[in-house]
Amino acid sequence: MALIHLQNVVKVYESQAGNVTAVNGISASFDEGEFTAIVGPSGCGKTTLLNAIGGLDRPNQGNIHIDGLDIVGLKDRELIDFRLKHIGFVFQAYNLIPVLTALENTAFILELQGIGKKEREARAMELLQAVGLADRAQNRPSQLSGGQQQRVAVARALASRPRFILADEPTANLDSKSTETLLDIMAELNQKEKTTFIFSTHDQRVIDRARRILPLEDGQIVKS
Repeated sequence: MALIHLQNVVKVYESQAGNVTAVNGISASFDEGEFTAIVGPSGCGKTTLLNAIGGLDRPNQGNIHIDGLDIVGLKDRELIDFRLKHIGFVFQAYNLIPVLTALENTAFILELQGIGKKEREARAMELLQAVGLADRAQNRPSQLSGGQQQRVAVARALASRPRFILADEPTANLDSKSTETLLDIMAELNQKEKTTFIFSTHDQRVIDRARRILPLEDGQIVKS
């Protein structure tokens, strides 16, 4: 059984100019351990599709099964709990909490899960070590470069040992060196820990490193 299975997923947004179909009947499957890039130009539906898989947006139609559970049918509270326990997110804008240190940002998900301080800080430090930032554990986001902030975001996404990580344009604000460092870290985690990564991107540097490419156009998968 696939880790993630989408069946005829449709997402429509209402606007003053009329309804916009961002995702138009997508069916696809993702297996555990994938390192996959969902690619296409801006406005093709990449982020919307990622948000649907992650339970951030509810589709208007279709089913999204994760480990056999259809998350579309979950109530709001159930969906929040499911995301917290099973899905890691890495966003283009980092989304770190400004007043928290790198260590505290990394441990934040574990705090929400009710994990004790000693255990969550040990796990957070282990992950900061993995992304090469153990020496910056007490720095706040404003004291870190963009590349360092994104590496903290990856550590945070991994903290709860999620089933998979969704990364929405994670390299969009990074220079070439920071991008290569970040991709090296994620590729190593994918290989050693079997962590599943699904990216939305139009960055050729990410596309070149992906082992599977899923091209989108006008909200639909383009058949190769």
